Amino acid sequence: MESISAPKKRALKKAVNLGMIKGGKDLSLPDRFLMARDAGFTGIELNLPDDALSVEGIQKAMAASGMELAGIICTPHWKFPLSDPDPAKREQTVRGLQLALRQGGELGCSRVLLVPGVVSEAVDYGQCWSRSIEGIRRCIETAELAKCHIAIENVWNQFILNPVEAVRYVDEINSPWVGWHFDIGNCVVNSWPEHWPRILGKRLRNLHIKEFSRKKAKDEGLWKGFGVELGEGDVNWAAVMKSVDEAGYEGYAIAEVPGGDATRLKFLAERMDTLLAS
Repeated sequence: MESISAPKKRALKKAVNLGMIKGGKDLSLPDRFLMARDAGFTGIELNLPDDALSVEGIQKAMAASGMELAGIICTPHWKFPLSDPDPAKREQTVRGLQLALRQGGELGCSRVLLVPGVVSEAVDYGQCWSRSIEGIRRCIETAELAKCHIAIENVWNQFILNPVEAVRYVDEINSPWVGWHFDIGNCVVNSWPEHWPRILGKRLRNLHIKEFSRKKAKDEGLWKGFGVELGEGDVNWAAVMKSVDEAGYEGYAIAEVPGGDATRLKFLAERMDTLLAS
């Protein structure tokens, strides 16, 4: 009889963004951490800095739940991109990133996600490249002191659209404290996700887990491509996971999809278990 091989066990941990945890306006921060834990997650992703979230409050929620911080998203990077022509606006994200890194260090989190800049009619590709690198370099000392990495994310910002370019960008910065946060769903529209991890290699710092349907994007509009459940779009999860193995990555896989109540979170955790074992 032909044997059936068991799904591959990987040293990947599952996490969810705090904003995905829904349970009513009176749900406390520790309760939200506990809800995610009970659904099957071991980590939480936060958006910082945030005046509504103190380091002390986050530490209490972590202690009460046993949850880790899987990652931090730098909050001002879209509103005040490091590529902006106005130096004063760029400065706001430099300061925001430095604060997020310091908070990450205090909370034992080793990764802060950064959208490096936005190419637009007013900002050309070369300007985005040079301005964002200059801003990131100003934060490297803070990252080293906090022992918290800056992780550049691939997003729909018309900038760095393939993994070879991502490698070139990180390597030009030339710091062990700067790497890449790979968003699997974001790149489906213009590349193949399975190409990214093995090319990024040791630069890979974190993963965002989401899906994308090229058919929905074509038929209903580009952003509608994200409107499919995990595993029901065009991501070849087995190929992506093989590429993750080749990169030697063993960190967090963070869901970035519509969240909900405890039932929804449990569904997502179980679906992620299946995909991560592909």
